Amino acid sequence: MFPYFYLFGRMVGLYGLLSIAGILAAGFYSCRVAKKSNLDDNNIITILLWAAAGAFIGAHLLYAITNLGLLAELFGKIGRGTSFNGILNDLYKIFGGMVFFGGLIGGVTAGVTCIKRRKLDFNAYLDCIVPGIPLFHAFGRVGCFMGGCCYGIRYEHGIIFRNALIPEANGIPRLPVQLIEAGFNAALFAVLAALLKKNGPKGKLLYIYLIAYAIERFVIEFFRADELRGSIAGLSTSQIISLLIIFTVVCVLAKKAINKNPA
Repeated sequence: MFPYFYLFGRMVGLYGLLSIAGILAAGFYSCRVAKKSNLDDNNIITILLWAAAGAFIGAHLLYAITNLGLLAELFGKIGRGTSFNGILNDLYKIFGGMVFFGGLIGGVTAGVTCIKRRKLDFNAYLDCIVPGIPLFHAFGRVGCFMGGCCYGIRYEHGIIFRNALIPEANGIPRLPVQLIEAGFNAALFAVLAALLKKNGPKGKLLYIYLIAYAIERFVIEFFRADELRGSIAGLSTSQIISLLIIFTVVCVLAKKAINKNPA
C-alpha cells in the first residue's frame, strides 16, 4: 500500500510512525484518566516505560521462538568458518521481527511487576492502563495494513497490495484482516474506557481485555495467510497462545471466586 515516505531525504516507515502514534495516544489517555482518578500520572509514565521495555523484549523473544529452526542452524554454523557479519545477519533473521502476543505477555508482566514493586494501588493503576493496550494496537494494525504485513487470505473483493514490504502479499486481492483487527481493537478500547468511566468492575478490565482479544485473535487467524508464526496441530502459534490465555484467565477468575465464596 503505502509502507513508507521520504521526509527531508530520509525514509520514514508508516508502521513505525503509527506505532509511535499509538504509544503516545495510549500514554496520553492513561495519564488523563489517572489525573481524573486522583492518581499520580508520574507513576503511570513509569509503569508504561516498564511495560514498553517488557513488550519490546517479549515481542522479539517470541519471534525468535517461532524461528527455532534458524536458531539451531546458527548454532551449527558457529565454529565452522562463518563470518561475524554472517552471524549478525542470522541473528537479525531470528530476532529481527516482533510478535504481538510476545509483546503483550512481556508488557503486562513488566507493568504488573512495576506496580507491585512500587506498592501502588494495583487495581486502580492497572485499570487506568489496560484500555490503552487495544488503543495502541489499533494504530499498530493500521500500520500493518500500510506496510502489507500480517496479510489476509485471498478474497475476490479484497484489496490488492502493490508495494507491500512482504513480496508474497502483492498482486493478489486479499481480505484486509489488518483493518478488521484495527476496528475490533478500537471498539474494545471504547468498551473498556466506558466501563472505567462508569466505575465498572474494578480490577477486572485486564481479564475482560485478555478474554475478548484472545477470542478475536483465535478467529481472525483463520483468515490470515502469512505463515511466519508457524503452526502446531493445524493451529497457528497465536491460536494456541489465545487458548492458553483464555484457559489461564478462566482458572484465575475461578480461583478468585472460590476464595471469595468458600464452601
